[in-house]
Amino acid sequence: MSPKAPVFGHVGTARAGDLFASRHELAERGQHRPLRAGVCATAQHGAESIILADQYEDDEIHDDYFWYAGHGGRDPKTGRQATDQILTHRNQGLVRSQATGRPVRVFRRIAAAPAAQQFRYEGLFQVVAHEYVTGKSGYRVWRFRLEPWRA
Repeated sequence: MSPKAPVFGHVGTARAGDLFASRHELAERGQHRPLRAGVCATAQHGAESIILADQYEDDEIHDDYFWYAGHGGRDPKTGRQATDQILTHRNQGLVRSQATGRPVRVFRRIAAAPAAQQFRYEGLFQVVAHEYVTGKSGYRVWRFRLEPWRA
């Protein structure tokens, strides 16, 4: 079975504000395919979607933009940044999205399990900048600035 072709932009009838019960529902509907990773991306095509899950201390949320800490480097037991992030295919995908200008679907975790609705679709955003900086825990992290997508 070959992997599905990437989809950039809205999937189906989903629009900003729509709620989803779980990562399984997001995956089944093709909104955000990985069941665990916060970034759905390939280095070649870019990022299709991300999840803001309030798990990375270097995320920075503002009213009209946000900085998203890249993938990797977290200790699976503590959730804290434990090593420098590297330029994985997921992080490369976010860099590629900046180059192409393609939209990225953004979902936000709004409730910890169990809850009837755990994720909200925030809409389409675009990667407008990226940096490799020392994060709050002293480890190097990739950060990506996303702003609302303008077609």
